[in-house]
Amino acid sequence: MGEKNRYSDEELKEFRTLITGKLEKAQEDYQMYRNSINQSDGNDIADTSPTFKVLEEGAATLSKEEAGKLAQRQLKFIQHLQAALVRIENKTYGICRETGKLIAKERLRAVPHATLSIDAKNSQK
Repeated sequence: MGEKNRYSDEELKEFRTLITGKLEKAQEDYQMYRNSINQSDGNDIADTSPTFKVLEEGAATLSKEEAGKLAQRQLKFIQHLQAALVRIENKTYGICRETGKLIAKERLRAVPHATLSIDAKNSQK
């Protein structure tokens, strides 16, 4: 029997469940970062002394920058997961975009939005 060229519908269903769970968690984290940036969580410095306020504003700016970077990274992760769900719908999920061979299940469980097999990824370095 020849090599499989795509994952079965049952296997794709398993991956969809995995990705959906990761997507929900990623969206929650993204919202947390957004709230941190917008300071809508209520932890501000409005009621503190002026000296403390000056020191905290510097830290708050740095914290907002870090939260912004984390939010951007999380948004990119969300987009990759959503693209993986589209590939599942198209039944092209798990196929390496370089070699055309199936990506190992172990890799997809660890990195469910992967589009390259380990061999293809290593050859890019």
